[in-house]
Amino acid sequence: MMEMKCVAAVFSPTGTTAKVAAAVAEGTSLPVRTVDLCRQPEEETLDDGELLLAAVPVYGGRVPAVAKERLKNLHGRGPAIAVAVYGNRAYEDALLELKDTLTENGFTVVAAGAFIAEHNMVRSIAAGRPDESDLQKAGELGEKARKKLDDCKELKAVEVPGDPGYRDKKPGGGMAPHAGSKCVRCGACADACPVNAIPKDAPEKTEKNCIGCMRCVSICPQKARDLPAPVKMAVAGMLKAKCGRPLQPELFL
Repeated sequence: MMEMKCVAAVFSPTGTTAKVAAAVAEGTSLPVRTVDLCRQPEEETLDDGELLLAAVPVYGGRVPAVAKERLKNLHGRGPAIAVAVYGNRAYEDALLELKDTLTENGFTVVAAGAFIAEHNMVRSIAAGRPDESDLQKAGELGEKARKKLDDCKELKAVEVPGDPGYRDKKPGGGMAPHAGSKCVRCGACADACPVNAIPKDAPEKTEKNCIGCMRCVSICPQKARDLPAPVKMAVAGMLKAKCGRPLQPELFL
């Protein structure tokens, strides 16, 4: 196969998905160009010599709707790697949904992986992940995907778990964080919000289109934004009951 390049399309509001994607990309040993899906990308068709690496977090077992819509701006006829990153509960149908989205855009998903990261709402769940072992497995995914491409004469799609019935289910809504008394109205959260749910002239507010990605919480210099305390306690209690056992990465090749 011809010498390739890697295009990493990444939706990573709190940075953990980006860490996994970087490790996968490094494992391919290919030159990398990054497309930040936290912003609306230009519509483009990738060259046949470009490998698409699509990496997204999992929200309620699904691909975040905004990430899915932005991925639809990337078209191609070449190979792709699908990566889902979740908070140690379950990735459910997200990997299948991601694969289907890429396939509909013309790509052949030749490899896929599900990885664990700190939960974006309750950081004590899977704290410190992705860790060194996780990133090593991510690099392994990239390396094996590259070898598969080098050895193959014809692209063949990989099988991934998931229920095709996800298409008939409406994704759940996000839980919106709010600003507290520490807010100084600097506007950093409004500038960073992937869906423009924070008014620039009133950054202490959060609009209904918030997806609960927690980007504003992670980047606030004053640590002034978070979920309302009763909501966060309820979420933490539910997650701790379901996320007690540390899960491990899964690779599909």
